[in-house]
Amino acid sequence: MTNKQPQYDETFKKNIVALHQNGKTQTELSKEYGISVSAISRWIKLYSEVKVDDNTIMTAKQIKELQKRNAQLEEENIILKKALAIMTPRSGKE
Repeated sequence: MTNKQPQYDETFKKNIVALHQNGKTQTELSKEYGISVSAISRWIKLYSEVKVDDNTIMTAKQIKELQKRNAQLEEENIILKKALAIMTPRSGKE
């Protein structure tokens, strides 16, 4: 006996979030679509849109991806600085 949770595609999740943003409560959506309130809450956090200062609209998921990429680039930058310090010959005047 498998206890497999249903899989919902991203479009469905975004539609549920849109319904919530248009006034439906999480409880109403849970009863109507047979989805747990915790799942709906998680989707709302993930797919709710945030307006950035230049009127760009991003989801929490996109922001998380950008934060992850930024951390990766910062780490690469540190590695490159260390490599440059190792490979750059020092003058005898120091």
